[in-house]
Amino acid sequence: MSSTSSAIEVQGLLKSYSNHVAVVGIDLEVKRGEIFALLGPNGAGKTTTVEILEGYRSRDGGSVSVLGVDPANTDVRAWRNRIGIVLQSTKDAADLTVEEAVSHFAGYYSNPRNVDEVITAVGLDEKRKAKGEQLSGGQRRRLDVALGILGNPELLFLDEPTTGFDPEARRAFWELIRQLKNDGTTILMTTHYLDEAEALADRLAVMTDGKILEVSTPTLLGGRARAKARVSWSENGKSNLELTDSPTQFVNQLSARIGGEIQDLSVSRPNLEDIYLEMIGEKV
Repeated sequence: MSSTSSAIEVQGLLKSYSNHVAVVGIDLEVKRGEIFALLGPNGAGKTTTVEILEGYRSRDGGSVSVLGVDPANTDVRAWRNRIGIVLQSTKDAADLTVEEAVSHFAGYYSNPRNVDEVITAVGLDEKRKAKGEQLSGGQRRRLDVALGILGNPELLFLDEPTTGFDPEARRAFWELIRQLKNDGTTILMTTHYLDEAEALADRLAVMTDGKILEVSTPTLLGGRARAKARVSWSENGKSNLELTDSPTQFVNQLSARIGGEIQDLSVSRPNLEDIYLEMIGEKV
């Protein structure tokens, strides 16, 4: 089943809890070297899917290959040396300094990265003597990533990586993720931030009710590239909206008709969030 060009291959994945079917026979492929985002509302089945891929949860049916092996039937230590996991919230090593924590966890891997290089890579040089409990939210997240990439993983799982970040910290974190990709790491991430998915992901999947609705690039998802433009303006004290395939032509015609400045003119196409909300059945 496994392909040398694929880091993850899933076919017909099934998982149920009592009377609830959490994952309904999904197919999924993540290519080596790409950043892949898994999107969906709470309860969509994302966490269950990722936990199965990480080897932390059993499945009821289907086939799974992660780095060429089945997470359910593999040597745990050897396989885990090849993956990195950054959970949504951890408090590991809160009483250790950054340097102590990274050095300690390096001992769990057969071929760890250089401790100093890892600390530098995540931007924590100035905080290497600070304890985990003294770090800000963004700094703590960087430490989580340091521990996740310490084993030189071929594949990195990121669960809601920038939850609680301020805008500046999020942008800095994005640069770190891009650098990891440039270094050859395959990344599978879940996120509720659509701008984050658009900024980072090569491809993404939208999941709801245990099913994958579509796999595409951020620019093509849901027919986004073919979506009509929204032209809004004010005229005679009234707000107006027109959906059109030819916004420039429409605005020229509108300007000619009005014979002057068009008040409150706005021209836009649906962003990724608009398309995503439409796909999962929520109003924009």
